[in-house]
Amino acid sequence: MTISGMTGFARAEGEHAGQRWIWELKSVNGRGLDLKLRTPPGYEAVEPIVRAAANAKFKRGSVQASLSISRETAAAAALKIDLDLAERLIATGEQFKGRVAKPRWDGILAVRGVVQSDDTGELSEEERAAFEEKLVASFNTALDLLAQARRAEGRALAGIFGDAASRLDSLIGAARATAAAAPSAALERIRQRLESLAPELKLDPQRLAQEAAIAATRADVQEELERLSAHAAELRTLITKPEPAGRRLDFLSQELTREANTLCSKSSDLELTRIGLDLKTVVDQIKEQAANVE
Repeated sequence: MTISGMTGFARAEGEHAGQRWIWELKSVNGRGLDLKLRTPPGYEAVEPIVRAAANAKFKRGSVQASLSISRETAAAAALKIDLDLAERLIATGEQFKGRVAKPRWDGILAVRGVVQSDDTGELSEEERAAFEEKLVASFNTALDLLAQARRAEGRALAGIFGDAASRLDSLIGAARATAAAAPSAALERIRQRLESLAPELKLDPQRLAQEAAIAATRADVQEELERLSAHAAELRTLITKPEPAGRRLDFLSQELTREANTLCSKSSDLELTRIGLDLKTVVDQIKEQAANVE
């Protein structure tokens, strides 16, 4: 198993009692779960059921779900126009007379609820219940297909995070090697600086060693490297789990950023600073991709 993304598309359709329907689901990134549901008039009863199903299936993402229903030509029901609603809409628009264009009849007909179908009214209570049960089952099928699409994106993201973890390990190893040479490098820098300032001064080797040790202690980054290594291991663990990991990955990227910044600020070595900047580049990539994970 692996992580899931938040982008995908799914479509499920069915037929029952002379009526055909199509569910279409689209999903994009979102900080939480936001389901925008559109159903024809008269099918409001299925909305809380499908919302509960979506909440059980996903934790994050902006999901748009639309239901369209049609009848076979031979069994098609007559359409009705709610004239009372149309008249109220026209009367309400009178107050804007002279400021906006006069409403057109086709625009009024496009308002939800003005045009009604007797589809649902022709069904008995038992038939209506059976039809709605089929609709809900079809929606669950669409949810499963959408989950598959999101998992496919998750597999691609897991590959990206795996590569990033490998780059982190490589850079951390290089930083360890560079940091290990820090005391001798600090000693040489101090020696060269003193010789350039006062070439006639006789240098005390013991005092030089003490100053180098103090400089190396101030620039010690072993704790930061240990934490960076632990975070890289946590990254590998998170991307192998099927549970939603987007928020944890975002938090992990913040911790990685903090350690990389500290490493750069404590570094007194040009090569170690370069490694720290490379670490920050990898961490920025992790943070960017974490926004795509459920």
